[in-house]
Amino acid sequence: MPTPLKKVMGEYLEAGFEIYLVGGGVRNLMMGKTPENCDLTTNATPEESLELLKMQSPFYNNDFGTVSYNVDVNGREELYEITTYRSEKEYSDFRRPDNVSWGKTLEEDVTRRDFTVNAMVVGRGRSQVLDQRSEGAWELIDLVNGLADFEKGLIRAVGDPRLRFGEDALRMMRAIRFASKLGFTIEEKTLLAIEEKSELLAKISKERIREEFLRILGSPYPADGVLMLLSTGLIKQFLPEMLECKNVLQGGHHRLTVLEHMLESLRECPSSDPIIRFATLIHDIGKPRSQRFKCRKCGKMFRDLSEEMTTCANCGFLQPTKGMVTFYGHEVVGEKIAKEIVERLKFNGKQMEKVITLVRWHMFAYQPDMTDAAIRRLIRKVGKENINDMVMLRIADRKGSGAKTTSWRFMELQKRIGEQLFEPMEINDMVVNGRDVMEVLKVEPGPIIGKILKELFEEVLEDTGKNEREYLLKRIRELKND
Repeated sequence: MPTPLKKVMGEYLEAGFEIYLVGGGVRNLMMGKTPENCDLTTNATPEESLELLKMQSPFYNNDFGTVSYNVDVNGREELYEITTYRSEKEYSDFRRPDNVSWGKTLEEDVTRRDFTVNAMVVGRGRSQVLDQRSEGAWELIDLVNGLADFEKGLIRAVGDPRLRFGEDALRMMRAIRFASKLGFTIEEKTLLAIEEKSELLAKISKERIREEFLRILGSPYPADGVLMLLSTGLIKQFLPEMLECKNVLQGGHHRLTVLEHMLESLRECPSSDPIIRFATLIHDIGKPRSQRFKCRKCGKMFRDLSEEMTTCANCGFLQPTKGMVTFYGHEVVGEKIAKEIVERLKFNGKQMEKVITLVRWHMFAYQPDMTDAAIRRLIRKVGKENINDMVMLRIADRKGSGAKTTSWRFMELQKRIGEQLFEPMEINDMVVNGRDVMEVLKVEPGPIIGKILKELFEEVLEDTGKNEREYLLKRIRELKND
């Protein structure tokens, strides 16, 4: 246990209070890791905690009895949160308790927590010894059989799971988040309760759902997490577009449905960034709405075909229906759907822009005879800040289709992108600016300035060797006379 953690717990004990480490910090200790950003529970009231911690500049700005303060742990700032024992009664809105009253015992506090693996605590003097190196043994106190569930790799609700999820419906997503984070399985009764109560998730704000979903995507097993969201019906409450992809077959080299392919792409995504993983998950979200069937003989297009074999109504050619599948323009359709999704889930502006851009341009094609200017135009479309993320998505897309991680063509594209990244990409990258245009033309600010700069930039984008001051000043004078 970190010294600052032992110190604060010791201060509470010396003052006559009970205090215990709880939640993720306990799990970390059990996995041989150091607890970080610790959560603690105590019988001290918030006012007593504020007084006890007054030298630590604590703050208390919520209704749940949590006093927080920043602590230096080996040069790294962490947040410690100390919460008074709680006893909660009714949750009429399925989100937060109608009122919070302070509990009197550890037992009372533990039994209102969400999952058994989160309800174990570490403190002084009850049962199973974790750390005897310090004066007085630190002990694991397990009142809900959380240790047995932890050793079995189970996420089990404390008490009746239907009551726990009725108290806060977001706990259903938290169960999946812990399962995908720890590589655990959700216990049967808990899983059945999630399926039964899944519609309660609609009561939760989209912001809270988004944050929990991003935590699932940022976990070590994101695809497994999304599969659980699908199987329990939770995903229908915030991302119903995924269900449209469920039985959509793909043609050509694809052996998976659209949904299966997107899940495999997520599983193979080399980026740990949950935003990139989200874009990877929905990169083909436009395919169901753009699916068409094209006769391989005459080119006639059909909207809906359900049989395994199809006879073209135009030319009479009999052919496997799977071989007729097309998704022309699905990236454009997907861009529109992605925009609707990120707006619904209230992503911030930067996140929205990245997800929409990656979905829109994930189908870019590379040919070895592409000019350097074409590569630069591609980078401009995607954005310098997004191009490496696009490469991550393309790797995931390839591997999610059963292909190798890369190919000579893809490696060449990556190399050429790297070579062009430091070339002029924006008007501001030119060695001349609007002030130069005004001086050469002897004019005041006006539309002509932007027009000339744009024409100059098109030349520079086509040939970066023209980004020389003497040449561009000469071109300004020439453009004046055009």
